[in-house]
Amino acid sequence: MIKLPSFLLLGTLVLGACAPASAAQARIDDAARKALLATLRARLLASYVFPDKAKLVAERVAAQEKAGAYSALADPAALAAALTRDLREPTHDLHLEVAYSAEALPADIDAPRPSPEAERMMRRYLKAENYGVRKVEALPGNIGYIDLRSFAPLPLARPFVSAAMALVADTDALIVDLRSNGGGDPATVAWISSYLFDKRTHLNDLYWREGKRLQQYWTRTDVPGKKFGGTRKVYVLTSRDTFSGAEEFSYNLKQLGRATIVGETTGGGAHPGRSHRLHPHLSVFIPNGRAINPITKTNWEGSGVTPDVAVASPDALAAAERLAVREMLKVPGDTERAQVLRTRLQVLDKSSQ
Repeated sequence: MIKLPSFLLLGTLVLGACAPASAAQARIDDAARKALLATLRARLLASYVFPDKAKLVAERVAAQEKAGAYSALADPAALAAALTRDLREPTHDLHLEVAYSAEALPADIDAPRPSPEAERMMRRYLKAENYGVRKVEALPGNIGYIDLRSFAPLPLARPFVSAAMALVADTDALIVDLRSNGGGDPATVAWISSYLFDKRTHLNDLYWREGKRLQQYWTRTDVPGKKFGGTRKVYVLTSRDTFSGAEEFSYNLKQLGRATIVGETTGGGAHPGRSHRLHPHLSVFIPNGRAINPITKTNWEGSGVTPDVAVASPDALAAAERLAVREMLKVPGDTERAQVLRTRLQVLDKSSQ
């Protein structure tokens, strides 16, 4: 399922939250339902990344409509849930979703660039979420820790994620917590990844149905401040709720051998796309692209990212800390620091018993 509680997904902005607000604010009559279903089918056929599957989905929606499956659904939230189930049945694509928004959606949601109204909605949400950066700290033993809840659009997130990386630049190991991260902008994925490599590195490609276009993502050479490069260890925490762009970050680093993934297998969504307005309070997210890793030539769609160290999500941070401390103890250092690390390891081992 879509993990983000907002309008941020891999490679796009979905304008309007999927809010469980009172459905009394907007009811769907027969004429409006017929119109939005026609629009939905047309959008799927024109945009979905796999044309053959788009036809199957459109046919299923038409068959369900003919059978009366939607005729009693005047509640827009209930209609959104029913349509989401039907979109996913032939595809198993967890990015495909019809979303209900309590707040009226901008009329120009389909425009290539956000309108001023949409921009305000986006900025308001992102500011309230601190642009995805929930927490940055140095854990005992000088282990950097970043709790990142989304990969917010790079033009807005850049100073915040760069500030987070600056705060961990001199730590001896780094843990990036993506257990509650539902994805976001692949440009932000590349920006943060750029701090972890000493040389320019090919991270991921996105293939777009429109124009059969391939878009490459590489690490950037213009990120400010110090990098977290060299041989210092990186650990990425995952859960079943880790999705989309957060999976890309995890998958990229795993394939490049730059990070150890600790936690649970992720949600399994590798198809970027965009949102389309169906009704003043309903939108559909339609994937129109797919990720292609330059090493594996495939992606994590449907399978998720498998951790290197499999542990239950709540135990992932302590597990990663133990791994980091044990690795740091292998590096020759002063006696006092080694004692601090051994003491921390004892605390972590005791807490896991």
